[in-house]
Amino acid sequence: MLSKAVLRLHILCVFFALGSFVWGYNVGVLSSVLVHPGFQRTMGYPTASQRGVITAIYYLGTWASYIFISHPASDRMGRRYAALVGIVIVAVGTGFESGASGPGAYSMMIAGRIISGIGTGMVSTCVPLYQSEVAPAGKRGKYVVLNHVGFVVGLAAGFWVGYGVTFWTNTLYGQYISWRFSLAINLIPSFIFAVGLPFLPETPRWLIEHGHHEHALRSLHWLREESFTNEQIHLELSGIRDDVEEYRGSGASWLTLFRDPNLFSRLWRASLLQFMAQMCGAAAMKYYLPTLLEKLGLSTRIALLAGGIESTLKIVMTVIEMLLIDRLGRRITLVSGTLAMAVALLINGALGQVYPDNTNRSADVVCVVFVFVYALGYSMGFGPAAWVYGSEIFPTAVRARGLNFSASGSSIGSIVAAQVWPVGLETIGSNIYFFFMAINIICIPIILLFYPETKGVSLEDMDLLFNGRLPGGGGGGAADPGIDELMAPDPAPAIVDVISPRRAKPPDYVVVAAR
Repeated sequence: MLSKAVLRLHILCVFFALGSFVWGYNVGVLSSVLVHPGFQRTMGYPTASQRGVITAIYYLGTWASYIFISHPASDRMGRRYAALVGIVIVAVGTGFESGASGPGAYSMMIAGRIISGIGTGMVSTCVPLYQSEVAPAGKRGKYVVLNHVGFVVGLAAGFWVGYGVTFWTNTLYGQYISWRFSLAINLIPSFIFAVGLPFLPETPRWLIEHGHHEHALRSLHWLREESFTNEQIHLELSGIRDDVEEYRGSGASWLTLFRDPNLFSRLWRASLLQFMAQMCGAAAMKYYLPTLLEKLGLSTRIALLAGGIESTLKIVMTVIEMLLIDRLGRRITLVSGTLAMAVALLINGALGQVYPDNTNRSADVVCVVFVFVYALGYSMGFGPAAWVYGSEIFPTAVRARGLNFSASGSSIGSIVAAQVWPVGLETIGSNIYFFFMAINIICIPIILLFYPETKGVSLEDMDLLFNGRLPGGGGGGAADPGIDELMAPDPAPAIVDVISPRRAKPPDYVVVAAR
């Protein structure tokens, strides 16, 4: 029988995944909107470059949010209310997108995409931040992966709705209204998410940081009831309180992320991981999958059907990843997923060269199959693991800012990939697959050499891991981690328990990882 704590954590993290669902739906449905005849007519039949702008400008909004808005909102308002503000902004942007019409339709769509991107930037960081801060160390990966489960469920829903509205295009009115309906329906989960957020508990770490100690104890007890003893709960709370007080005594600020070598080593790793997660081709695959499948000879309707099936399979693979990530670790799932994507891109590029212009039907079928393999590789690797890694390696007081800065790497990668893919597909054809294949291959040694394993390490022990004081950790100080340290065995059981006694801080570590 599940304990109260386990049941509550699952309910909380599943509900927060609804915010990721809104994000995923926004991505999935746009891929069908871009090929919708009514949308194309309303936008004046946009070129490949203009379609790329519609896609990429969204990530300009998320980048601006990550850098300038998400951090102060989540740190001052709390994780819940920052997510609430973010989802309201997403709803406003959705209104602009679905209402775009007349001579200024393209401009309205661009404005709506930017606004939606700003809101999504807030939601997409607050959700994994909340999940990582309420989960015990040994189970943190599983709970944070629920963030990506919500995203891929939304992605699949967007594709299926896009497929459904193709049956609503027989008349001019149907063409005019159906793509707007497919965008506006996202307001329903947005409303449910917004209404439920104020009724959820705030994270104990944020409450301690803002001086609400009794409230933090009640919150932590509610989150750990029947899974931990009262003594263990008080020990965990004491560890959190020590971290916050230590940070305040150091006189550090979010600028410590750049000034302190230990923290900066985490920041560039998390940022690069998010950048690689999009430059591997994922951003382009999400938005241009129907266009890509049409190039392989499928009709628009069948291409959207295939996209819906592909996105549904992603849900299954992400759930499997949720069960494996705390067993296998972050590094193994990242490398295996990246390798699968590289092989899939190689097959698609090679067959496109051998059999150009759909001259071999069997080759086209194989290409479609390996598009699915690519999607499964992403769902087993970069998709969830990049967010898990970035949400867990930063100390409490700078976690929001650290996650926001690192997530901006995702926005930059998405902007580049969203522009490169459609133009590249039109100019160099299937050779574009080799470009993204090369990026995936380059990512593998980078992950193996520079990313220490965080599986089972408590949030309070990350400074020791990145300072080379834990097995598998590297030097977060003046030097980067050595290969021997990075390839060391997983952390011993003594450091896995989130409520284990606090260790003495190494005497040479002056500015404690800004908790």
